[in-house]
Amino acid sequence: MTRTKTSQSQPHGGKASFDDVYDQPDPRGYFRTLGALEYQTPHHAQRVFRRLLAAHTPVTGEDGPVTVLDLCCSYGVNAALLRHDLTLGDLYERYTAPDTATLTSEALADEDRAFYAARRLPSAARVIGLDAARNAVAYARSAGLVDAGFGQDLETSDPSPGLCRALEPVRLITVTGGVGYVTRRTFAKLLPQIDGPVWVAAFVLRTVPYGPISDVLARYGLVTQKATSRTFPQRRFADAAEQRSAIEAVEAVGESPAGKESAGYYHVDLFLSRPAEHAAAFPVEDLLEGA
Repeated sequence: MTRTKTSQSQPHGGKASFDDVYDQPDPRGYFRTLGALEYQTPHHAQRVFRRLLAAHTPVTGEDGPVTVLDLCCSYGVNAALLRHDLTLGDLYERYTAPDTATLTSEALADEDRAFYAARRLPSAARVIGLDAARNAVAYARSAGLVDAGFGQDLETSDPSPGLCRALEPVRLITVTGGVGYVTRRTFAKLLPQIDGPVWVAAFVLRTVPYGPISDVLARYGLVTQKATSRTFPQRRFADAAEQRSAIEAVEAVGESPAGKESAGYYHVDLFLSRPAEHAAAFPVEDLLEGA
């Protein structure tokens, strides 16, 4: 994700910043810090993304493995859950365990390659990782979590030739924590590079508008559906000030924080964008029934 500050300040709409854990040489600090706040969006996304991959061939008629672009991939958390017989709880346990605490980053990556290889699903999707946090992407590559990884910030620069080539076969873009840090500018640079119909599945904080991004996606023939039957808890608030700011932001867009932000947790909405015929064949609410 595109982040520049490293303090516990609140530079993004009152939201606490954890920039110091997003671009370390390995993911242990990330899991220690966010685990303390019960960060859980990848858990919800695991079920949704797997359901999307299962539906892709029946809906589109395209055969073969689906290539996924995980936008704001960080250390490859979504790839770990999408491609392996693991839960988010397993990842928290692994990266906060005493027996991994004393390893160097290089030794941890070595062990991770074997750890993930032993748990790889036989029909694992191909995953490309993209994030402005270059150390995090490098770890995801080193641990074998992504097939290709790019530490690039498309908010401020154009995609490299290598990234452009890697994007051509993408059929699903996933994002679980980056909208607000990445904007319509990033999506406007991604979509022209993709050679074929693409689906976009985004978990977005209720405090962050998605309209500008869905407008860009519409220019490429994608219809955006929002799941209206439920939201998903993201994490506990870091402090009372963060909670007050989130409640105010949710109320400002005409939503109710009752039972959600008022209960102490950020919540995210699920947005799914696809060509119109795909959206009609597999509505977003049908997806949630299967997830």
